[in-house]
Amino acid sequence: MGTDSRAAGALLARASTLHLQTGNLLNWGRLRKKCPSTHSEELRDCIRKTLNEWSSQISTDLVREFPDVLECTVSHAVEKINPDEREEMKVSAKLFIVGSNSSSSTRNAVDMACSVLGVAQLDSVIIASPPIEDGVNLSLEHLQPYWEELQNLVHSKKIVAIGTSDLDKTQLEQLYQWAQVKPNSNQVNLASCCVMPPDLTAFAKQFDIQLLTHNDPKGSGGGVLISFLKC
Repeated sequence: MGTDSRAAGALLARASTLHLQTGNLLNWGRLRKKCPSTHSEELRDCIRKTLNEWSSQISTDLVREFPDVLECTVSHAVEKINPDEREEMKVSAKLFIVGSNSSSSTRNAVDMACSVLGVAQLDSVIIASPPIEDGVNLSLEHLQPYWEELQNLVHSKKIVAIGTSDLDKTQLEQLYQWAQVKPNSNQVNLASCCVMPPDLTAFAKQFDIQLLTHNDPKGSGGGVLISFLKC
């Protein structure tokens, strides 16, 4: 193991939080030429490349400090949104919750995304269903802490609209009836159905909820997935 790898390993072992930012994947020459066969392969490549570049640039001061929070980025792949182009873009984020993350992690993730992109507000945020124990059905109680924080972010104008992922009709209806800020979208995994469930479709149409599709694998990990859409 090289010196850089040993230093990186020591820092990672001591830190309680790692902010790993890959930046814009389209700026990575190697990944532009390579088409990952799965999401897991793409994620693995991104993490490996980011950690390798970060570890090669570790300063001696950082090693001496052993910070509690590590900032791991690929600087040349990071770019902020041009303010002149902001009105032409819709900036969306998807949040993946893992482990025992508290609802405060939702605000931290949104704040970090805004800071990284150089924007004051995200146009939409979709939250993936939080992990639950095997054999336990997802309930409104599992969603409430995270949704309450998302609602606060809407009220503080940090987010414009909020949505959900992989809720069936009953779960979506319960959330809609309870929530102050209603979900404006719900993603459905393509792996779970070829056709949208009729009851879900009818409910979404009645309350003007947009049904979207995704193909993220279960257990995609924790973090923020940022997507851009030109208006």
